[in-house]
Amino acid sequence: MKIKQISKQVKHVFTNHFFRYEDQISYMEARQMMRDNPLAILLDVRSKQEYDEYHLDGAVCIPTYELTNEISNITMGKEQTIICYCQSGARSRKAVNLLRKMGYQNLYEIKGGIDNL
Repeated sequence: MKIKQISKQVKHVFTNHFFRYEDQISYMEARQMMRDNPLAILLDVRSKQEYDEYHLDGAVCIPTYELTNEISNITMGKEQTIICYCQSGARSRKAVNLLRKMGYQNLYEIKGGIDNL
């Protein structure tokens, strides 16, 4: 009985605190969001080299490791919609969490990155 309760609590902690999925959207949802909101930013958080090799139309590149210093150069405020993506989803998840800690509010990531397109 106690093991089941502990297992449920651990699952709850991981699901609700470490892995936030409500902000993941599909590429098609991202495209629709960009059409509906022309001020939304499509943010490629991969390296400049990866961006130069291939990127989604309309994307701006700020690698995750430069995000803290560079994000304010492309946004008009912390309420602006930002849609992040990377190759597989790991860096964009990190970017969304970092931006959230910085106070940005309307954050999304393309689920699975461009490998999932």
